[in-house]
Amino acid sequence: MHRFMEKLLEGATVEWRKLGDEDFFEIANKSRKPVKASLRISGNIPYYGANNIQDFVEGYTHDGEYILIAEDGSKSLEHYSIQYANGKFWANNHVHVVRGKKSVDTRFLYHYLTTMNFIPFLSGGGRAKLTKGKLLEIEIPIPPLEVQREIVRILDNFTELTAELTAELSARRKQYSYYRDRLLSFGEDEVEWKKLGEVGELVRGNGLPKTDFTETGVPAIHYGQIYTYYGVYTDKTISFVSPKTAEKLKKVDYGDVVITNTSENLEDVGKAVVYLGKEQAVTGGHATIFKPYENILGKYFAYYTQTVAFFKEKRKYAKGTKVIDVSAKDMSKIQIPIPPLEKQKEIVAILDKFDTLTNSISEGLPHEIDLRQKQYAYYRDLLLDFPKEESRA
Repeated sequence: MHRFMEKLLEGATVEWRKLGDEDFFEIANKSRKPVKASLRISGNIPYYGANNIQDFVEGYTHDGEYILIAEDGSKSLEHYSIQYANGKFWANNHVHVVRGKKSVDTRFLYHYLTTMNFIPFLSGGGRAKLTKGKLLEIEIPIPPLEVQREIVRILDNFTELTAELTAELSARRKQYSYYRDRLLSFGEDEVEWKKLGEVGELVRGNGLPKTDFTETGVPAIHYGQIYTYYGVYTDKTISFVSPKTAEKLKKVDYGDVVITNTSENLEDVGKAVVYLGKEQAVTGGHATIFKPYENILGKYFAYYTQTVAFFKEKRKYAKGTKVIDVSAKDMSKIQIPIPPLEKQKEIVAILDKFDTLTNSISEGLPHEIDLRQKQYAYYRDLLLDFPKEESRA
């Protein structure tokens, strides 16, 4: 065992008890009560399902400090959905409701459960289930209460700092969105307004299933990566294709903008990334390449696609229900404000600074949050590692 833990325990033993041991744990499943969305009365009490808060309602099923363990999940998930609730809340029948008794700190139990691999306890097929019977078999280490509380204090310091940083990031992103929309708002007479097809060439992509990806080769941008991975611009790709496959695909040159045409929601349709790589890239279906003419900067347009004004425009041309599509032809009809190039450069320079502070993974708050989360996970796994052979020796 790690020296820090040896010092913390000071020779004290660690008991292992199953969640079914009523001297140590309470399973408060009987109070659970599912309510159809159409029958819920709106209020300020959180309504929990297997994956976090689903609604806010009137009334409650529990009042106090509890842990909510998902009853339904997937066998592909190594870490199950574990939620912590304190105060009044409503729990439906898709969560097990658990808490510690006098000798078990519920917050300690929460931290320990987040380290667990639940796969051995799950039954069923693709939609796996953690039955109450299996839940009761899960073993929990129980060091002395003062040790539990010290571990909780250390880990909660990390989570509180992460929460503060996340709140600050959220505030900055709201501020960024506000100033971005202000910078990119123009009156009808302030600037020239043109259809997108008038200020650049739009080329619809083709092909490129993920099975075409290779470890190295020609840089490739898949449409799904634009709303899951890339920011406003990139100088390298995370995917590649063979030179032979690249011959059949549409080419993306330096300064071109790759736009998504298809998604399951309207928000992701029309998202764009500017390609700033030195080597020519390719893209495939469900994406359109915007090749800007001399009177518009690719980055300026990419930032404009994030505004409320652009959202309103693309909504006019969106087709479909389960899958939303805005064709390259319809995309070309969207009206874009075209200030002078110097003004566009000025706007881009300001937004680049905001983007670095808020969205970059290598700089600013997101990087800081990522470090804190890794730090928390490291110390959590270290502090909650209680070998059974030592405790029973």
